[in-house]
Amino acid sequence: MLSQKAKYALRALLMLAERSEDDLVMIADIAERENVPRKFLEAILLDLRKRGLLDSRRGKNGGYRLAKPPAAISFGEIIRIVDGPLAPLPCASKSGFRPCEDCTDVDTCSVRWLMLRVRDATADILDNCSLADGLKHRRATGVLPGEDVPDDMPGSMAATPL
Repeated sequence: MLSQKAKYALRALLMLAERSEDDLVMIADIAERENVPRKFLEAILLDLRKRGLLDSRRGKNGGYRLAKPPAAISFGEIIRIVDGPLAPLPCASKSGFRPCEDCTDVDTCSVRWLMLRVRDATADILDNCSLADGLKHRRATGVLPGEDVPDDMPGSMAATPL
């Protein structure tokens, strides 16, 4: 299951993907628009900066921006940084393999066989979907977070007959 921390990281990085590569965004702006607790967000962004996904600058005109183009950052990379391996069991993990304590033979274990398939399918989806893809989805589905909903947009209060 995806942690709340990973969801916050994804939302923050999607917001940064919307900006030009030179545009720095302050933590307070990200936290407010994405509805993320600021202190929690600070720790998340610091970790992502240390892992090479973000650049930052301190001071009055400081903030964060992506260190790579949005197309070069996959959802899988972000989730692995924040939550660790994608495998649902340690015996199915590529980076954190550990046999289950109650397993008698990892090579013939049918549960492990299934979890390897789950891991591979999950990794295939997450590693082949970038922030640029997520941003395309945001734009295709309408209003970006923090923007006003147009009165004539389906689902807006003004568009709803009374």
